[in-house]
Amino acid sequence: MTGSSGPKDDSSLGENLGMGIDHSSLFYIHPFDFPKQLHVNEVLTDNNYVNWSQEMKNFLFAKNKFEFINGTIKKPEKGSADYMPWMRCDAMLKGWLTTTIEKNIRNNVKYASTASEMRSDLRERFGKETSPRAYELKRKIAVIRQDGSSVSTYFTNLRSVWDQATSMQPFPRCSCKGCSCDIGKRVNEFQEKERLYQFLMGLDSDFNVIKTQILATKPTPDLSAAYHLVAKDERQRMISTEKRNQPESAAFKAFQRREGSFNKERNYQKIVKDNRETKEYETCTFCGRNGHKKEGCFKLVGYPEWWHGKKEKGKPKTVACAEPCPIPIPELTNEQYQIFVKHFLVQATMRGYKRGA
Repeated sequence: MTGSSGPKDDSSLGENLGMGIDHSSLFYIHPFDFPKQLHVNEVLTDNNYVNWSQEMKNFLFAKNKFEFINGTIKKPEKGSADYMPWMRCDAMLKGWLTTTIEKNIRNNVKYASTASEMRSDLRERFGKETSPRAYELKRKIAVIRQDGSSVSTYFTNLRSVWDQATSMQPFPRCSCKGCSCDIGKRVNEFQEKERLYQFLMGLDSDFNVIKTQILATKPTPDLSAAYHLVAKDERQRMISTEKRNQPESAAFKAFQRREGSFNKERNYQKIVKDNRETKEYETCTFCGRNGHKKEGCFKLVGYPEWWHGKKEKGKPKTVACAEPCPIPIPELTNEQYQIFVKHFLVQATMRGYKRGA
């Protein structure tokens, strides 16, 4: 009998080690599972035990391993067929827990003999109600505000703090059998009304109208209904703002085009003015006078036919008058008449420059 029991024990051990364990078994470990995996979004610190504990609980339920850390599955005796599978699962759980704990905290719990003891130690240190933590949560609820964020983001942040406070200080429940006072229902209604007021107090001033409408409604809407009313008001305001901005944008673009055309015209006039001023202050290197260059000097290239006045020495290309022209003013000599004409030509030229500028 002793010889026949050996192979049977070996077969049972191999089955429990995972070679033939059913996937629904508590001792089953997936081939891709290993101790140093990080399976939660938050690492345990001094201030987030509630969130961390909830995420770890969900993960261990999904892995069918939560009963190992809540004490339901006790450690089997050595020599039992379930001893080695249990030890393998417990070692995997301790690896998962230590990976999701901050280093300073990990050093204090990593020598726990079982995963259940590790979890009990963490709950004792961080999970129990403490006055400073409760005060911190109450104060956070009192000061949290929307501050320009969306209604959805603000409500989500506020509900997260509510859940933490409820986990830290749960409301009392009636433990009487056959109780007909409905104290549990009344406590829930009281809690919902408190949360409704806290939600409305933290909203931005843009929602003063909808807040007044909610508070004036009889009976007062519950928290869920009030949230949907505020979110609907926010959406309608966004739509109205988008419609109002469209014509303003078109008008702004038209103004930009009009201003651009005006700037182009103004720049063109400035360029013309600058050219005229530049030409006015040009100095001829041949005759030494202003207003023209050497290439256009009449003394050098000759006077045109329309030029009236005395022709000075140069290289005439055309002759304005082949014969002496009679003087229109008999009282003046020829020299006096030429000075008179020259004076009026200079005055006309200056008026032309001023008119063009």
